[in-house]
Amino acid sequence: MYLVIVGAGDIGTPLIDIATRSGNEVVVIENDPERADRVAGEYDCLVLNDDATAHGALRDAGIERADALISTTDRDAINIMVCLLAKEHDVPSIVSVVHDPEHMNVFRQIGVNTMENPQELIAEYLYRSVDRPAIVDYMRIGEEAEVFEIRVTEGAPIAGKTLIEAADEDLLPDDVLIVAIEREGQDPPITPRGRTRIEADDLLTVYSAFGAAPELTTVFGHTED
Repeated sequence: MYLVIVGAGDIGTPLIDIATRSGNEVVVIENDPERADRVAGEYDCLVLNDDATAHGALRDAGIERADALISTTDRDAINIMVCLLAKEHDVPSIVSVVHDPEHMNVFRQIGVNTMENPQELIAEYLYRSVDRPAIVDYMRIGEEAEVFEIRVTEGAPIAGKTLIEAADEDLLPDDVLIVAIEREGQDPPITPRGRTRIEADDLLTVYSAFGAAPELTTVFGHTED
């Protein structure tokens, strides 16, 4: 994939790392000379020390060839301008971070995929790791629903039971689904069915319409939550 990344700050730099390690052809546009030099020295990508809101910079970046553009600067106004220019060049996939929720509708109107307020998402993730240590990873869906990973402890109420048995014993409400099971020695992950038995030390991917509430994490053996 030919990928243009605008900005090499706190968000852009990890993205550049992931994109280059994944074997993509990456071009970075960064207007700060020190950041541009640092990225050029650390990553296998073309780095342009330029203003991405200028057509010339995008052309130098090969925007006509780009499969995707991701704008990661810390200013929504710049991100909007960059995305509008990318639209003019018919870039198939355009993504941007959005720092102010009030600007979200502007990005939607111009047809840009967005990641809202990444700093707030990071803060929430860090708080969750302290407040709910049993949750390995999670993603919020809407206002309450979540998909999360949780490991089954020895002696957990669900350990040793099939999904049918767990449902019959009201351990799993109707609006909770176990969508994948990672088990040592088994690859790929197990796609659970009704007769699939949950074992201690399984890492479960769980969908819950009401989130990772304490009454649910207790089922997997995490009473401290």
